[in-house]
Amino acid sequence: MATDRLTRKGQVTRDRIVQAAARLMLEQGVARTTIEDIQVTAGVSPSQLYHYFPGKDALVLAVVDHQAGQVMGIQHEGLDRLDDLEGLGDWRDLMIGLLTKVQCVGGCPLGSLASDLSEADPVARVQLASAFESWEGLLRSGLERMQDRGELAADADPGELAVALLAAVQGGLLLSQIRRDPAPLRTAVNTMIDHLRSLSSTGGVR
Repeated sequence: MATDRLTRKGQVTRDRIVQAAARLMLEQGVARTTIEDIQVTAGVSPSQLYHYFPGKDALVLAVVDHQAGQVMGIQHEGLDRLDDLEGLGDWRDLMIGLLTKVQCVGGCPLGSLASDLSEADPVARVQLASAFESWEGLLRSGLERMQDRGELAADADPGELAVALLAAVQGGLLLSQIRRDPAPLRTAVNTMIDHLRSLSSTGGVR
């Protein structure tokens, strides 16, 4: 259903369903989350739920879109103006702060969905790949600005470094989730910042 055709009340109901599904899928996984679970949590009738979503597959795609929007909103906040090593430290602190606030529960919403869906749902996998490409693009753009300012060596590859940073974040988030401790994320990102500092002639804050 096209969301631009919904009434305000209809949009609120649809959003409530998606948010309930997103929470349940993050807590217990996609496969274990049933339509009945989502219906009860969202407080809607079966007819209401099926009015907005013809089945679970459509709801899963809506959840991917919702989680991508949430994650990318945070990443835009931390990366849109990134142009130096200090900015990378601020981005790290933003993520550590959010992770600490939720006591490291849930890990990365996109990473969790990718683990559940990459082999089982090719449509969702493409949607998730697009979200990660957007995240990678924000990192690459920030590193390119650092390069333009002379904070990153001219022969460094912002594209490869963006992939490495994103991989460090995903691994750090997973280990932090398992250990219920933000230290792995902090260590992973700090290691990448130290590597970038080694490619910089200006140095920077830790």
